[in-house]
Amino acid sequence: MAKDTQYIAAIGRRKNATAQVRLTPDTKRTFVINERSLDEYFTVEELRKVVQSPLNLVETKDNFHVSVVVKGGGISAQADAIRHGIARALNKYNEDLRTELKSAGYLKRDPRRKERKKPGLRKARKRPAWSKR
Repeated sequence: MAKDTQYIAAIGRRKNATAQVRLTPDTKRTFVINERSLDEYFTVEELRKVVQSPLNLVETKDNFHVSVVVKGGGISAQADAIRHGIARALNKYNEDLRTELKSAGYLKRDPRRKERKKPGLRKARKRPAWSKR
């Protein structure tokens, strides 16, 4: 890619996963995630649909080359982080797409995280079995 190429950058997050997304206007839609193709990185079809959902929702006339660097979290959280980043980049690209993206819930960061373990418990809420004697 040449240095004078314009792109739209955004960051998406979910749990501990962080995705740095770059959208470059291009003639065909291609995905590169951590220097691997979309099919190589996400072997499950459902996760590929999650990643592509913002682009399919807005039916962009201009297709984009999507380049992503994603770190942290599990594979499902990474897919949601990439979706969040693509939606934010599309919003930067064209403000008119905001209503569609927002109504689908793609612009809101999912705040749920893992609850911390408490002292005296086995996990965050799991207690040892209670016995009267």
